[in-house]
Amino acid sequence: MRFSILASGSTGNSIYIENEQGAYLVDAGLTAKRIEAQLAKIGRSMKDVKAIFVTHEHSDHIKGVGVLARKHGVPIYANQKTWQAMDGLVGEIALDQRYQFDMETVQSFGSISIESFAVSHDSVDPMFYVFHENDRKLAIITDTGYVSDRMKGIIKSADSFVFESNHDVGMLQMGRYPWSVKRRILSDVGHVSNEDAAIAMNDVIEQKETHIYLSHLSRDNNMKDLARMSVEQTLKTCGIITGEFVHLKDTDAEEPTQLITI
Repeated sequence: MRFSILASGSTGNSIYIENEQGAYLVDAGLTAKRIEAQLAKIGRSMKDVKAIFVTHEHSDHIKGVGVLARKHGVPIYANQKTWQAMDGLVGEIALDQRYQFDMETVQSFGSISIESFAVSHDSVDPMFYVFHENDRKLAIITDTGYVSDRMKGIIKSADSFVFESNHDVGMLQMGRYPWSVKRRILSDVGHVSNEDAAIAMNDVIEQKETHIYLSHLSRDNNMKDLARMSVEQTLKTCGIITGEFVHLKDTDAEEPTQLITI
């Protein structure tokens, strides 16, 4: 199993996952044209994509879903409430391309099993996914105000994580956002801070080679170096030294990560 984070952040999110049998996207929060361009940068194209799995209906996760579905005939998976919320946002999608992926269930696609799980975010029914193949595991968790014990149990011991590290609390509190937006981000249905992300990481990392991609960083309330430093420092206080078996990786709103084999 291999993956690339095509884009991550408030301007758009999409993750590409593949194995020998085909490829998948989690979210398509860029325009269809940009998704195609990002795929080309890693030597892939939409003709390889067998399905798109939607996490929730916010624009930075579904912007390209409708056009990609109509242009490439790709099946789209989402839970029932998210489908209802997307209606009117993504345009017409043929009934034979509309598939339901219920919360807290597992669906198999060849040798890959995909597990959905609930997160806490201000959308109608948000959920994220864990990809399993043989004994390898990729966990994707962003857009959540906190990481519950149930979430931790589902993502625990993954070989690779795409993990939200959205904001620095000090930058957010001192920044230009109106207080209503700050309160929403800091709430249980907002986004996870650098420090809270690291505390959750400490509970799900096992003593094995693990790659963590710090994701969904705020353009206004975070910086890559700050996020990495904050996470490293918090993990260190928990007894985890990064660079030994835990490797922190950056993501970007503009450039995809290199294809990584799990």
